[in-house]
Amino acid sequence: MGSARGVGPRFFPLDEELALLPGSLTPLGHEQLVRLAGWMPFERAKELFAEFTRIEVSSALSRRYTEKAGEVYVELQTEEMERLEREKPPAPHGADKVQVSVDGAMVPLLHGEWGEARTLVIGEVQLAVEEKGKQVVHTRELSYFSRKVPAQEFERLALVEIHRRGVENAREVAAIQDGADWEQGFIDYHCPKAVRILDFPHAGEHINQVGQFLHGEGTPQARQWLEERLHRLKQDGPEELLGELCALNQQYPEAAQVSGNLTYLQKRQAQMQYPLFQAQGWPIGSGIVESGNKLVVEARLKGSGMHWADTHVDPMLAIRNILCSDRWKMEWPKIANRLRHPHPLPPDPTKVISIPFERPAPPLPASLQHPHQPGPDARPPKNNPWRNFKYGHSLFRSKVLPKN
Repeated sequence: MGSARGVGPRFFPLDEELALLPGSLTPLGHEQLVRLAGWMPFERAKELFAEFTRIEVSSALSRRYTEKAGEVYVELQTEEMERLEREKPPAPHGADKVQVSVDGAMVPLLHGEWGEARTLVIGEVQLAVEEKGKQVVHTRELSYFSRKVPAQEFERLALVEIHRRGVENAREVAAIQDGADWEQGFIDYHCPKAVRILDFPHAGEHINQVGQFLHGEGTPQARQWLEERLHRLKQDGPEELLGELCALNQQYPEAAQVSGNLTYLQKRQAQMQYPLFQAQGWPIGSGIVESGNKLVVEARLKGSGMHWADTHVDPMLAIRNILCSDRWKMEWPKIANRLRHPHPLPPDPTKVISIPFERPAPPLPASLQHPHQPGPDARPPKNNPWRNFKYGHSLFRSKVLPKN
């Protein structure tokens, strides 16, 4: 699609036939540049692009193409979320055992500010396997959805991924995450019947703070105290540990390290039934979302010297979601199609559209109406040497063979 001053948009049939995208690159080159810039800084992406394709582009072009593609994908997912809310179609079939985890990571913005990018990770829980003498549960087929938006808006937008993965129809769902209130609200919104598990390392952090108060930060005694309590918590559950912390709270009523962590853990006692969760075949750690924060968000948006405009964060997160979820081949054609056919602007009812009056074209002279019958005033053609040039005629004219 091109444009000319005073003419408006034009559509070229050859552009459509070749599936060209706006800009100066071929469709394949456009895709390759965006894909590279989704994995690495824009400057490095344009260098590798030049090495691979022998086409020189600027880092500004690399940034512009990538952020525009991400912006389009955000638009597509938002439209799909609104359709799901409006039409309420049945969810597709889900896996038998699904893990859902959400968490946030900080992104450096311009002018020294920071913003929280929230990430949803969905995966299929596998059967336990023995590794180094222990039963270990892995979660595979991970997919990601990330946005830098408030918690309630994130809940709505994430519906597109919750629906796509068929979480509603999964036989069993577990929400494994830390105890942040917005994360619990997310589970209330999307899968209230899920088994809720407090991330075991996160529980260990709160227990560790009590041990450091009792024995000193970083001391061998504090480490040994922590290891014993964690072993007991994993094998026997939280009841004995909480009883011990209650006794310590009475012994040190003024110690915020004891009372604060006791209150936090008591509130989440039902989410710390680790022996039961392990017997049911669930993982007890939210490592998939913590690694998701590093893989999806921090690896690309938190590099040295990086500072992002607020409006550019979500487009980059959208591209990262596609790449890290291994869905590039599925999603890029949707982006390319929207780049070729963006939504037309809605008509402005206050604007009067005037259609200019077109006068009929004057009739052609008689000599031009019948080019093969020259008029009486027509001059004979000049004896131009080009008329006798052999390549002026069809090179594929059939030769007339003499009759036998």
